[in-house]
Order: sequence, then structure tokens, then C-alpha cells
Amino acid sequence: MKVTSADFVISNSDVTKCPKEQLPEYAFIGRSNVGKSSLINMITNHSKLAKISGKPGKTQLINHFKINNNWFLVDLPGYGYAKVSKSTKETFQSFIKLYFLQREQLICTFVLLDSRLEPQKIDLEFMQFLGENEIPFCIIFTKADKLKLSQLNRNIQVYSKIMTQTLWETMPQHFVSSSTQATGREEILEFIDNINQEVGKKN
Repeated sequence: MKVTSADFVISNSDVTKCPKEQLPEYAFIGRSNVGKSSLINMITNHSKLAKISGKPGKTQLINHFKINNNWFLVDLPGYGYAKVSKSTKETFQSFIKLYFLQREQLICTFVLLDSRLEPQKIDLEFMQFLGENEIPFCIIFTKADKLKLSQLNRNIQVYSKIMTQTLWETMPQHFVSSSTQATGREEILEFIDNINQEVGKKN
């Protein structure tokens, strides 16, 4: 898939105010500072579509971007170590949860994991929430350029072992990405395009 247009539509914290169009949605979420904004900009080939900040927790709303006028990319607030107040954090956790439980247009969630780190409890708990609520998701391992291929593969194997020992029979579909090298861009867009084609056949 070639991204020919990427337009900001709306930011809000109320799921009922999300776009009414029946277009497929793909949500991107991860622990604070996982490289989500950089990944979104890399995928869409728009350097300033999502705001990049060295300060974790910059995204604090549900952000909808319409891609190629036929699907939505949804940029969600990070979870974890953001330096925001307790009340603000509880608010985002509440509306993020409602988004996942109520948003019928959501087709797939991309959970971003920092490929350099060992499995983090908060990531595993979030994926468990998705699994228990039958919300389809894939994993994107970010910042792959920051470590050697052998270490990257080893880290992914650790994730695979942990996840198949808990809720999953097999490791969920996953992608490897580097925003600085555009690694994974074509694979992620092809995955989205294939699903969009299947959704189109059903409608």
C-alpha cells in the first residue's frame, strides 16, 4: 500500500465523539516513550503527523487520522511511566479502556514494544486485557536498529516463550521496526491493506 494522504480528523477523550464513519480502524499504543509517534510518522511518510517529544506521555487524547480516505490510524496515549498526575492517568486509563471495549470500527491494535528491553509486566498485562476481551492485536517491536540482530532475535524469543506459557497457544503476529531506517514499514502497510481488502469484500 502506498500512503497518498494522511489527514488529522479529531482528538478527544470521549469514545462517543470518535468519527461515525464505518471505516476500519487500526490503533497504535504502547508504553510511554516506546517510539510510537516516530513509528506513525514513518508508516505514513509524514514527518510531523504525530507529535514527537522527548517527554513521555505527550499523547493524552484519542487521535484519529484518516489514511487514503479509506481507513483510520488511531494514535492512543501511552501507558506506564508518563509523568502526569495520578488523576490524569486514571482518566486516560478509563477512556482508553472504553475505546477498546466499545469501538466497533476497531479492526486491529498494534501494541508497540521496545525491542531492547526484557518483557515488561505492564505490556504483558495490557496484552492479557486485549486477549481476555477478544480484541485482535499484533506486536510491533520498535527501535530494532539499536541492537544487533542476534540480540533482537533473542529478545523476541523471550517474549514468545513467556506469552506461549500464559494465554496464547502461539506468539501473536509481530513486526520488527526501526523508524530511523524505515524497517517494517512495507510489512505493516501490506498487513493493513490485506485486512482492508477482506473487510471490503464483506461489506
